[in-house]
Amino acid sequence: MFHPKYSISNQILKHISTIEAAREMIDNAPLIPAWEKRFAQDAVVRTVHFGTHLEGNPLEFEEVRRVIEGKEVLAKERDIQEIINYRRVVDFINEEAVKLLKNSEDDVNNKPVYSLNQLSTIHRFTVERILDALSAGQLRKSRVVIKSSRTGEVTFRPPPPIEIPFQLEEFFQWLNSDEGGQVHSVLRSGIAHYELVRIHPFVDGNGRVARAYSTFILYCEGYDINRFFSLEEHFDKEANSYYGFLQKTSSGDGNFTDWLEYFTQSLAIEFTRVKNKILELSSDYEFKNRLGRQIVISERQEKLIRYMKRHDALLVRHAKKKILPDVSEDTILRELNDLIKKCIAKKVGRTKGAVYSLK
Repeated sequence: MFHPKYSISNQILKHISTIEAAREMIDNAPLIPAWEKRFAQDAVVRTVHFGTHLEGNPLEFEEVRRVIEGKEVLAKERDIQEIINYRRVVDFINEEAVKLLKNSEDDVNNKPVYSLNQLSTIHRFTVERILDALSAGQLRKSRVVIKSSRTGEVTFRPPPPIEIPFQLEEFFQWLNSDEGGQVHSVLRSGIAHYELVRIHPFVDGNGRVARAYSTFILYCEGYDINRFFSLEEHFDKEANSYYGFLQKTSSGDGNFTDWLEYFTQSLAIEFTRVKNKILELSSDYEFKNRLGRQIVISERQEKLIRYMKRHDALLVRHAKKKILPDVSEDTILRELNDLIKKCIAKKVGRTKGAVYSLK
């Protein structure tokens, strides 16, 4: 069976501790804005854009957003198709994770089962209308080499085709085994990421497939944080480090430690970014402890709360001038009164001359 070699270094422990702390805070955020869905949609755009940009797709961020929204973009057909495809991959891993988690809830003895069929489906969606139908979702039957884009030199030779089915079988056996199940989910995700890149099971699209499957594991094992994160963005922004650590592991003795230090650091950075964003969107952490529930607020209310946190008090005329100039004072009053009903804000005085502050 496949047995990944690695050491639990101080760096890995530090990064996992950061991930756990961020995850805890995000999962227990005291306020969930009404525009949470838009935040999640933005993460999808970032995942699709940076995940394909890392492989050379030239479309800009806003162009990717337009493609995802079904709007017209002037670009090569292949480039647009890659965006459409990876959007479908994101949908698939979301839906598949939900399905596996539901099965686990229905039977406490069940746990997510990972399979080659899932991997092949991700590949088929990734390369639809780009590769021929006989190659989509099918293990490669030819040898390939990985070359440096800078020098053209061969940097890695993936396993020959005859070995691919056996190596994938061993990998999935480990992933589903009791031994593999004892490994922390973040490390399991990182190991899967590297191993699928190393095996290089398909003719094309292996990087996108490996990153998607790595994220899929995080989703299935409780590290989805509301689908707010995008590892692809971090990898794309420091592509040299990303590919460098993959190559370093391949050219070494197969020890995963350096790669897992980098992978856990990347996830810690992304989870911290999401945590900080959530803190911006949320009120005092104590709100949930006092009220015993999460509270839905509007985007306008979020802006009012942020102002009251910074300035202690708020007048409606200040809100109209400095925070929400595009809405009427009556609308601002309705938003503030709703915050009072939710026990978030309090009012001193009457009418529009009243002073509002956080309760």
